[in-house]
Amino acid sequence: MKAIRWPIGQLILLLNVIFSPRSPKRAVSEQAKLDEQTKSLSLYQLPSCPFCVKVRRTMKREGLKIELRNISGNNDFSEELVREGGKRKVPCLRIEKEDGQVQWLYESSDVVSHLQGLTKAA
Repeated sequence: MKAIRWPIGQLILLLNVIFSPRSPKRAVSEQAKLDEQTKSLSLYQLPSCPFCVKVRRTMKREGLKIELRNISGNNDFSEELVREGGKRKVPCLRIEKEDGQVQWLYESSDVVSHLQGLTKAA
């Protein structure tokens, strides 16, 4: 299975680079407000996962700065995802709320909707 996944993953990464979306141009104050909202977010992901690419493209298209946590490159992130989130599935958006509670959002479409909601609210 790795013999199939690796070349497909590399193709996905190449196409993502070639057809990368543009970030929107915003006023500095507006971007600073969005950056403040996203500082409590982390995206657990794998670089060549097509669903993770979908979320990262949305982040770029919406101009959002979110910490990326590669679970294959760092075993601590993988263990944290399983320990706190409950399962080793990516993409997963970790949302730390103001009251200290943490929400784990697993489905790529749900993550995309959440991120688009942040930019619409701003």
